Amino acid sequence: MRSYPNSIAGRDVSAGQWVHVLRASALLDDPMGAIRLKRELDRGTREASGDSRIAGRVAVTSVQHWEQAAAAAREAQRDWARRPLTERLALGDALHATFESKVDEFVEVLVAEGHPRRLALWEVAGVLQGLHPDTNAVLGEMLEVRRRAGDRDIRLVRKPDGVVALSPPQNAAASNSLLGLSTLLAGNAIVVKAPRSGPLGVAWAWREVVIPVLAECGAPPGTANLICGAPREVLDHWISSPDVDDLFYIGASGRGIELGDRATAAGKKAVLELSGNDGVLIWSDAEIDLAAQALVECFYGSSQICMVPKYAVVHPDVAERLIEALIARLDQVRPGLPEDERALLTPVLKTAGFFDLLGEATRAGATVRAGGERTDHKGVVDPAGVFLQPTVIDVRGLELAERLRAVREETFFPLLPIVVPEPAPDGELLESMLRFVDGNPYGLRNSLWARDPGVIDAFCATVSNGGLLKVNDSHLGFAPTLPTHGGSGLTGGPFGEANYPALRTSRLQGISIATDVTPRERIFDTALPGGA
Repeated sequence: MRSYPNSIAGRDVSAGQWVHVLRASALLDDPMGAIRLKRELDRGTREASGDSRIAGRVAVTSVQHWEQAAAAAREAQRDWARRPLTERLALGDALHATFESKVDEFVEVLVAEGHPRRLALWEVAGVLQGLHPDTNAVLGEMLEVRRRAGDRDIRLVRKPDGVVALSPPQNAAASNSLLGLSTLLAGNAIVVKAPRSGPLGVAWAWREVVIPVLAECGAPPGTANLICGAPREVLDHWISSPDVDDLFYIGASGRGIELGDRATAAGKKAVLELSGNDGVLIWSDAEIDLAAQALVECFYGSSQICMVPKYAVVHPDVAERLIEALIARLDQVRPGLPEDERALLTPVLKTAGFFDLLGEATRAGATVRAGGERTDHKGVVDPAGVFLQPTVIDVRGLELAERLRAVREETFFPLLPIVVPEPAPDGELLESMLRFVDGNPYGLRNSLWARDPGVIDAFCATVSNGGLLKVNDSHLGFAPTLPTHGGSGLTGGPFGEANYPALRTSRLQGISIATDVTPRERIFDTALPGGA
């Protein structure tokens, strides 16, 4: 069993209370027995004595520890920010190399927490992409620019905001918490909260990799700190803490926008990674088989991933072919225990919401083309099952689609609406389809399948509400050197954009260094039109 105290200024910290993490497969095999075991372990009425169902435990910290963590980050940050940019970028390379050497271990921790193995590999790939030396090189170019202007050295430098406090989501907590690594490259220090509902992966990543690598690179203790506590109380503390400069929140839009407003009112910067409702536009000349395969990604993790496609708007000339090709591929997406190499679906706890959305859509005129049932983890239809079949609905007309929550709101269910506009001349049709995609109130990723260069150019020029646009490519895949997260609207709040966290948690400063000694009068003469 893995056991992780919290870490403050390089020291192990525990308040004597622990959150125990049971293997997800144990919860699926015997839900009542596993829940009873966890309750007894967390209450301290039972010892964790080699029970194979227990994946690990993480210490819970007190308010006093939260204060100490922020203060330790403040103290460390002053020294860390003065390190040369090349030294901080080298930390990114060292972290990349260490995570790359521990991929198998990282995946096993995520699988224990309930991530299907194939999805766990994708999550780790995203972490490696965000730390890749090529990504770091691009980041370095944006963090500091130097040029010569006459007899002056001119620098544009991004200076760190100070202390970043990061709260990852309950789903995919470990990989999302590691977005905070980029903030270190800008010269910030960080406090990370492991969620009590799933702390093990976060604790493993920061205790086993990040904090040791920081020490090896000579970073001061306290550059990175790990705590675990009740989410609402910790976030309230961070907003009021004089030692926290930036609040980095990853979670639902409603909660995130409210926290962002509160942080701004308290004089802090809010970096928000919130909900997603990604769209895919499929034009008449698209490679239908490839587009259908990309749409299968909608159902990965039962669509409980913010950056999977959540709806598609399809040219009416190819809509039926696309739907048939998609349905033919749904057997690729199946439920199972996380250890199952073939599993891609995850349990859905609040299935009532799924059937509410589905009923609303069908009553309004949409048609269910596939799925729509509960199943057990073996894929057998079961009214009491905790899995949902991948479900495809056919929505005819943009006007109907605009009225459906299943299309216009983020859904955390394996439900994919295929929106088919009314037939029209291609020029008119393209404009209405682009307007529909760009009118989405969310803005994480949007993608296009088309071969016509004019359609591609129109998509790239028109669609502005996403942090990332993908063309003829996997919607879910990571693109070299580009950020893995970020967006606008309900995805990133009023200041949302493609998210390089090092840039979002820093601010631009101009520096001018005169290299030739110039008489003061001449400086004044050249500074003012016509002389002083």
